[in-house]
Amino acid sequence: MARILIVDDDASVRYSLKRLFSRRNFEVETARSADEGIEKLEKFMPDVVIMDIRMPGMTGLEALSKIKGIDPKLPVIIATAYGTTDTAIEAVKRGAYDYILKPFDVSSLQTLVDKAVEASRMMHSYVGLQDERFEAGEVLIGNSPPMQEVYKLIGQVAPTDATVLIRGESGTGKELVARAIYTHSNRADKPFLPVNCAAIPDDLLESELFGHERGAFTSAYTRKIGKFEQCDGGTIFLDEIGDMSLKTQAKILRVIQDGEMQRLGGNERIKVDVRIIAATNKNLKHLIAQGRFREDLYYRLNVVTIRIPPLRERKEDIPLLARYFLEKDAKQMEKPIMSISEEAMEKLVAHDWPGNVRELENVIKRAVVISREPIITAEDVIIEPIPIKRSLSDEEMDALLDEVFERAIDLEGEGSLMGWLEREMIIRALQRTGGNQSKAAKLLGMNRNTLRSKMKSYGISISFTPALPDDSVR
Repeated sequence: MARILIVDDDASVRYSLKRLFSRRNFEVETARSADEGIEKLEKFMPDVVIMDIRMPGMTGLEALSKIKGIDPKLPVIIATAYGTTDTAIEAVKRGAYDYILKPFDVSSLQTLVDKAVEASRMMHSYVGLQDERFEAGEVLIGNSPPMQEVYKLIGQVAPTDATVLIRGESGTGKELVARAIYTHSNRADKPFLPVNCAAIPDDLLESELFGHERGAFTSAYTRKIGKFEQCDGGTIFLDEIGDMSLKTQAKILRVIQDGEMQRLGGNERIKVDVRIIAATNKNLKHLIAQGRFREDLYYRLNVVTIRIPPLRERKEDIPLLARYFLEKDAKQMEKPIMSISEEAMEKLVAHDWPGNVRELENVIKRAVVISREPIITAEDVIIEPIPIKRSLSDEEMDALLDEVFERAIDLEGEGSLMGWLEREMIIRALQRTGGNQSKAAKLLGMNRNTLRSKMKSYGISISFTPALPDDSVR
């Protein structure tokens, strides 16, 4: 249950907000002055604070400075009737998470509080490495040589202010690596703010990152402080940066080069000191060749690159990961499940995990839910087959082949490269033939038994999604 501390000298505001958030299953504490709020802070330990900026005695700004001295990572939302004044902006520059205007728009306030709670938990959640106890928080797990290289790079880059580019497929744990860099950095007492560039429409992403002035666009009724200003002195994580528009890329480049930015609709150049960690599951060099990513930004981001290996390249880590997820899920669900059977573990290790660690986590969670025994059996391990479209056009097949060879460039080592290519070509051949193994074997130049053996070796199983029949493959 999230905790919220409301600090306001207006009794009606305290009552209304307490009622609102209590109904949303928040644990709520109130204070009628800044002094009382600070007194309750250490006892109550809230996830977020909503505080009026103008109160008798200690002001909200003075209280904000004291709160940041007690807990620099605690999000404080300033409530003010003067949202466009320099005082409100000063509050954000001093470390306020954001501000909201009185009278409150309930929907906006709820959304803002939810974001602040998530940011609070993320910044307070310790991210360690595999040798540290699981109870410490979310951890990067793996004893395999590829993961050891990742740990070494984290240790080398964390104490610096170097920009980092994290590359890896979806589900490999790019955000965990970013948070580990932050946790072990010299900026660990400052904010860490993640932004998923693919999840926010481009016309809103600029405002989210850089803020805007009142009247900058139709719905800009007040000035908004963006993530870069909120994160001054801290670390911003730009996830899926390959989905960012060229226009926004140019503004990110300016922040990196000059350490300054402008709000949308504004002329003021604002200095910001922010470390940037970026991540992508795309081949940025390929996007550069297509004119979809700035080459100068790529080289600014690519000061240090950390490549996270997919789970199929570090199968020796699967038992350790599976036991970690089992321990965590069984504890959360209060189920007395102690171990995973040998047959179940063999099934897990045999699978190729196209969804990577995230897919494995979901499979273990499902197994914990359905298991009725104190041990996870092979029957409890339900792995979704790879969806195979019944047929692909020649154009679709060519595009997929281009993707295969583009991504193959990223792999190091001839053995892993050839194994990865063979697996991908088998999947593509099955897609091309609508899952017909005889036709797929013919396309690949091997007999059907060899194909079946390789499918089993690579953990390839098939299911079908409806599509028009394709008679072009005989």
